Formats: sequence, structure tokens, C-alpha cells
Amino acid sequence: MARWCYRHRLVVLLLWVGALFGLGFAASTAGTDYANVFSLPNTDSKRAYDLMEKAFPDSAGDTDTVVWKVDEGTVRDESVRSRIQPALEEIGKMKGVGDVTNPYAGGQGAAQISSNGKIAYAQITFAEQANAVPKELVQDVVDTAQDAERGGLQVELGGQAIQRVQEPPTGLAEMVGILAAALVLFLAFGSLFAMLLPIGIAIFGVGTGLFSTQLLSHVTDVPDLAPLLATLIGLGVGIDYALFIVTRHRRGILRGADPEESAVTALNTSGRAVLFAGGTVCIALAGMLVTNLRFLDGVVIGTSLTVVFSVLAAVTLLPALLGLLGTRVLSRRQRRKLAADGPEPERSSGAAARWSANVQRRPRTIAALALVVMAILALPVLSLRLGATDQGNDDASTTTRKAYDLLAEGFGPGFNGPLQVVTSSGDTDTLVKGIGDTAGVARVAALPPAQGVTVIQVVPTTSPQSEKTDQLIDTLRDRVIPDAGAQAHVGGVTAVSKDFASITGDRLPYFIATIIGLGFLLLLVAFRSLVVPLTAALMNLIAAAASFGVLTAIFQWGWGLDLLGLGKEGPINAFLPVIMLSLLFGLSMDYQVFLVSRMHEEWVHTKDNARAVRVGLAETSRVINSAALIMVCVFLAFVLSGDSGAAMAGVGLAAAVALDAFILRTALVPAAMHLLGTSNWWLPAGLEKRLPHLAVEPKEEASEEAPAEGGASVVHGFIRTADGDPVEGAVVTLLSKGGRQLDRVTSLADGSYIVSVPAQGTYLLAATAASYGSRARHVVVEDGPLVYDVELAEGEVDAVN
Repeated sequence: MARWCYRHRLVVLLLWVGALFGLGFAASTAGTDYANVFSLPNTDSKRAYDLMEKAFPDSAGDTDTVVWKVDEGTVRDESVRSRIQPALEEIGKMKGVGDVTNPYAGGQGAAQISSNGKIAYAQITFAEQANAVPKELVQDVVDTAQDAERGGLQVELGGQAIQRVQEPPTGLAEMVGILAAALVLFLAFGSLFAMLLPIGIAIFGVGTGLFSTQLLSHVTDVPDLAPLLATLIGLGVGIDYALFIVTRHRRGILRGADPEESAVTALNTSGRAVLFAGGTVCIALAGMLVTNLRFLDGVVIGTSLTVVFSVLAAVTLLPALLGLLGTRVLSRRQRRKLAADGPEPERSSGAAARWSANVQRRPRTIAALALVVMAILALPVLSLRLGATDQGNDDASTTTRKAYDLLAEGFGPGFNGPLQVVTSSGDTDTLVKGIGDTAGVARVAALPPAQGVTVIQVVPTTSPQSEKTDQLIDTLRDRVIPDAGAQAHVGGVTAVSKDFASITGDRLPYFIATIIGLGFLLLLVAFRSLVVPLTAALMNLIAAAASFGVLTAIFQWGWGLDLLGLGKEGPINAFLPVIMLSLLFGLSMDYQVFLVSRMHEEWVHTKDNARAVRVGLAETSRVINSAALIMVCVFLAFVLSGDSGAAMAGVGLAAAVALDAFILRTALVPAAMHLLGTSNWWLPAGLEKRLPHLAVEPKEEASEEAPAEGGASVVHGFIRTADGDPVEGAVVTLLSKGGRQLDRVTSLADGSYIVSVPAQGTYLLAATAASYGSRARHVVVEDGPLVYDVELAEGEVDAVN
């Protein structure tokens, strides 16, 4: 497939451009129909909502608030009223505004003025829900209300519709993320064209994924958070997958391969790993369905579609673009050097090779240090509290946060999150009195009944995010309502958030078990090992604990929130653990696959665990770290999105990816694999026979597996140090080019060895000894014995493809 795409590059490019613009045109014509469906079956808040919907079916529009405060006098003063009332009347006449309830109209308005007369509020009910209200109308409402301000009179606005107009421009976060990724890619590649390839693949993948999700929003419930999270994950994986393939392709050209053959080899090696990694991400995302929360179904659809399109772009569009560029994927300096000096030898050098050798020498120390760091970062997770953020967590400079604080100041902290006790039978008066006498209740009032349903408004003394408010809800449900003998349910936004957090917490263990189990099975089949998938599962749990520790310290404890400009501390969004764990398990599995697949390739060829781990880490750590740095840049850019949920997810995922790549995959995983030795690759014989074969690495060519015809012979020589001293006890292994072991001997006291060769042909000769680096070279045996001396150097890393 890679060769076909390479040779028919213009056709492939036109098909992708047509798909992107075709889907874009269809999506823009159809518009969006995102819907936030918080369906919590069998919960008390859902029963309360159902009763209210039956009694008040027409209260569908979004309700926002205008709040004003005076420094001197009261809000009843004519000087204040003459400025505020005309503004409210003008807002009431705007098309799209259904109703304005203000404190200057009728007796009911008195309740909208604080007890000290300094603060008052008016409620604006729009004809549509917040997402459907035109931004122009909302901006007109904000401007009209704030035009009434003067010295000593402060006017602020709060509500979902108001929040939409103070968000940064759409696409700002994505643009910043792409620019940061482009900078990292340019530093890694040194070539403008090579830098643009991963960016282009990500744009095609994310674009087609988002347009498809937008079209699907017309036939199924997709929350408005889905496209934001899809962009977040799509940009990260799209750039990373292309980076892995382009890196392999550039290495092939530098080794002297023809550009077409290099592209085909890159797709048949790294491209296979990309397909496998993309599948693991989708499986991890699909694990969200286990929670049975309808809100997350649309998130699964949007993010999975984007990942699928990103993988498709990487394995079809990328080889076509590589065909268009040819050798221009290399920098000018590399092309000049290649022309002047010829192909580079196959070797690993530099910081990655030195670090890999250090890990081999000190695995216990490095593993212990990595575990200590991760344990310290994970400590805050012990105080993790799930809940919901609201406008009280907005930045202090926003009008929504100021309105929230003014309402709390004038009417009490609980005013921003009133509870609704909905009753359909029983003695309402007794229930109201019982609620009023309950500790933690500031005010209680029963609204006029409708269709046999009475709604009792309960204002707590504490804020919506306070643990005491959660305790009050439990008290009302468990003691007050049963004592009154009423058939009632506690609802409202605060109660819904509490129930959502409870359900998420209850179902989280099943969800974690599902995605860990599926990931374990995939790695078991791919690498024919029990230990590798067990190690991966353990590392995923460590990464999750540490990343949630960082998230708790920042967003719940408030460490560094002012520095990031992310408002006020509060609980962690209840939906975030499920979404974050899905993405984290998927992405960490990517890095595990890219790291271990190279180790496994080396293990198959040499059966030397130390060499396999060292070479695998030396050759992949640089590209894994580059990929992780790109992901961190993309995720952190979503702090600029203006959406608290996306900002929280961005910071959490950036921390998770950084810890996973820079500490776990670069230090803890290889150190553990060195300590475990050959047991890394152990699989019971009975299980080996029953497992299906899933090739992450390409199949060896038959011609390479079978030696050429001819008589049997030997390879013999000496194993010596760089100073010419003999090396006794060195293990010398002869393998076919396909990795099948043919003979294995140990060198004698004088360093001599001899291995038998079945026939003429090309073989792989590997030599390794304690305290020395391994050497592996292809040898060509012709007619007669071959004399081949091997020189071992201390600490050398010599990687063979």
C-alpha cells in the first residue's frame, strides 16, 4: 500500500484534499447540532428533573443575570434606578430575549435586593439555550448593561450565554499549539519540508475528523466538549505518528537507501507500529462506554473518528507527500554531506546512546530514583475530590467571576447554586419547615404548585463546590424528606454535579480494569510475552496517579493557578478522570509500542536482552522525547481555549505525557527490563501455540531466512579488546538474517571461537561479553571457511538494523 501511494502520489493527494474540502463544505452547510445530554438514570437528581419538566415544560431558555452594586446609598436610590431600569427595558425589547425580571417591578422584586440594599440583580431569560443564542445578541446585552456603569456603580453579568462572549477567539489554542509543535519539529529535523509534513498530516486528520463529527451531531448526541477534545488528541497523535514515520524514512535515506525503498520500509516498520498504536488509542477511548454515561458517548465518537483519520493520513497521505519531496526531507547540510561522503554507517551515538549505556550500568539506582519522583508527584491524589467547576472558578478579571462574587456577597455563598426539592405528594408545609430547620440552609421558599408538583427553592449557607453543600444534600435525602413523610427528590445543578461525581467514582474501577485488560491482551499478542504487558499496565497506573497528583495540586490546591491565569481553585471536573485516563492509556501505549517494538526486533535477531533493551532505548528515546515535547506543547496551548474543562484536560494530559515519556519510558521501563533480564520475553509454551499472530514488525523475507545453496562451512577467529587482549567467555551467536539462531559458542582463554555455518550465504554474527559492549555484523560466507575477528570496546553501543 505504501508503494502504491508513493507512486500514485498526486491521486492520493487529490483524494485527501477532495475529502477535506468536501466534508468541510457539507459540515458548514449543515451547521452544528451539539447537545449536552447529562442523562443520569436511577439518580435522585434525574427524578427531580423529570418531575420539573412535567410541571414546567416551557422553561427551556437560558437564564443569565445582571448584577449591580453601589458604593454609597442603596440600589433603590433614584440616581441608580434611572440608569439601570432603562438599560433593562432596552434589553427586554431585543429580539431573542424572552423575559427580564428586575427588582424595580412589583413586590416579588424586593427579594432581588440584598438585605443591606447595596447589591441587586435582574434575570434575563433568552428564547434559546446558551449555545443557540447568537453571540451578537449576547454582546449587545453585555454592552447595554455595562453602559449604565458610572463612578460608584458597578455592573457585571453572569450565566452560560455571557460566558461564551468572553472566551478567546476560536482556534487560538490550536494555532499556538501548532506553532509550538512546528518549532520543536524544525529543531529536531533542521528541514522546513520535514517540519511541514507532520503538521500537514495532523491538519488533514483533525480537519476530516472534526467535519465528520459535526455531521454526526445531527444524527446522535455529541456534546460541545467533543470537538475540543478531538482537536486536542488529534493534533497530538497526528503530529506524533507522522514524526515516527518521517524519522525512520530520513534514517533510511541517510543510510543510502533509495527514497522510494526508504519510504516503503518506513511504512512497513514504523507505519505498522502507528496502525497498532492508533488501534490501542481507539480501544482506550472506547473504554469510556463502560461507564454507561451518555454524555461521554459523543466524546468517544468525536475523538475516535479523529484518531482514525489521523492514522489513515499517516499511512496513505504521508507516503504520497514523501514521494513529492524525495530527498528534500533531509536538510541541505545533510544532502550535501550525503553527496560528498556517501551513506552513513549504521550506529547509535550521542546523548541517547550514552544515557542508554548508563541505564544498563545502573538499573537499580535509576529505577529507584524514578519511582521516588513519581511517588512524590502522586501524593496529592489522595485528596482528589470530584465535582464540577462553575463561574466561581473563572479568572478574577472576567465579568462572570465578578458577578458570581457579587451575588455571593449580597445573598450568601449558596445563592449561586440553589437546590430544588421537587415533591409530588405529602405535606409540603411540614417539608418546608423541616428543610428550614436543617443546619446549612440559609433560605427556603415553596413556589406555587403546577400539575400536582411543588418546587421548593433551597439556598445553602455554603458555596456549590463546598463539601458541606454535598453533606446538606445527603441530609435532605436521607433524613429530612423521609421524616416529613413526603415523596420528594433533590435536584438542581449542584445536586446533578454531586450525583455525576458519585456515579463516575463508582464506575471508575470497572473502566480502568477494562482498558488495562484490553491493553494487556494487545501487547501480549504483539510481543509474545507476559512480562512486557504487565510492566506496561503497572507503568500506566503509575503515570495516571502522578498526573492526577499534579492536577490536584494545581486545580484543587491552587498551586500556580495565578501564574497560568486559570482562575480560582475548586474540585476536579467529574468527567475528567474518564476522559483523561482514556487518552493517557492510549498515548502511553503508543510510546510503549514504539519503544518495545524496537527492543523486540533486536531480541528476535540476537536473543541478547541487555543488548535489545540498550539498542531499543538508544534508537527510540530521542524520537519519543521529541514526540512527547510536541504533545506537551499542543496540550498546554489549550490553557488559552477559555474553556475550564479543556484547560484542565490540557494541563493534566501535558503532565501525564511529560512524566510518561521523560521518566517512565526513558528511565523506569528500560531499567526494569534490564533487571528482569530474559524473563521479559517469557511466554508459556501452551499459550504461545494458542495466541494469534499479530505482526507489529514486518515478516522477514523468505529469501533472507533461507541461506543460499552451497556446502557447509565455519566462521572462526578471535574476540579481542581494543588493546588486542583476548576476551575469554564471550558469547558468540550465529543467526540467519531472519533472526533464527544457528549456532552459539563461548570464546576460549585465548579469545578464539568457531561457529558452524550450514551453507553459503549472508548471516548475522553477534558477540557479547560482560563489561563490554556487544558487536553484531552481517558476514558473507562463500566457498570455504571465513576468518572473522571481533573487537569489543567497553561501554560501546553498536546498533544493527
